[in-house]
Amino acid sequence: MEKVVKHIGELNGSVLVFGGIYSNLHALEALQAAANSHKISPSNIICTGDIVAYCAHPAECVNFMREWGVHIIAGNVELNLLDQADDCGCNFDEGSRCDIFSKQWYPYAKAKIKSEQLDYITTIPHHLKFEYNGKSITVLHGTVENVSGYIFKSTSWSEKKNILQAEDSDIIIAGHCGLPFIDRHEDKIWLNAGVIGMPANDGHTNTWYAILDTKNNELKVSYHKLNYSHQEASQAMIDNNLPPAYADTLLSGIWDNCDVLPEWETAQQGKEIELSEKIIKL
Repeated sequence: MEKVVKHIGELNGSVLVFGGIYSNLHALEALQAAANSHKISPSNIICTGDIVAYCAHPAECVNFMREWGVHIIAGNVELNLLDQADDCGCNFDEGSRCDIFSKQWYPYAKAKIKSEQLDYITTIPHHLKFEYNGKSITVLHGTVENVSGYIFKSTSWSEKKNILQAEDSDIIIAGHCGLPFIDRHEDKIWLNAGVIGMPANDGHTNTWYAILDTKNNELKVSYHKLNYSHQEASQAMIDNNLPPAYADTLLSGIWDNCDVLPEWETAQQGKEIELSEKIIKL
């Protein structure tokens, strides 16, 4: 499939960024309420992909995003659904717990997604580009060449720098890895807002989103916790025979496993994330 890059021009005012809805309709509804409380319009909201994944309401989440009208790029799950693939394309090691669980949730999601939802997914670009406060920004899911590529905070800056240079961008906003972080070297930034559909392996049930803003001509990023009806979302997973381990994660804030995580991120399991409501001057 040819990569589609959508240029959305220059954005002004507060910009809300989030990713990884993961079929969690309860979290998505809470995120919309948070955006409304911040008085941020859909034209200034960006999603880094993976509408569909582990939770119970894949079709409902796709419909919600279509009706809401925010900017979005395709995650690997959306692209594999379009291709009618037999797996989620998450690059899980064969036989790992993530791989085993994906063989339960992905067929469920695939069965729920009909032509109505697929028609909308075909309109979603692979990357976004825009200007903000004099900065050129690219939004991608994994990496430029691999939508399922994992970039973490511990990933070498040289790898991030190569992508920033290849995209001729000051800032990369990315998704896929499931954890919020910001990495800055000199005047270049790699930013992941985290995901709203699953907690960040920190022992808390809240999930994460970020807001870009300007004040006194300075560009800032603030990370925000999202609280939602996680017990109801977990019960919906159980009611639909989805992996109980993932339903438990919504209640515990701890991932079932760290199969995809590098050593540094694995060591952070259960630890408080220090980005909470923190404003970072860029």
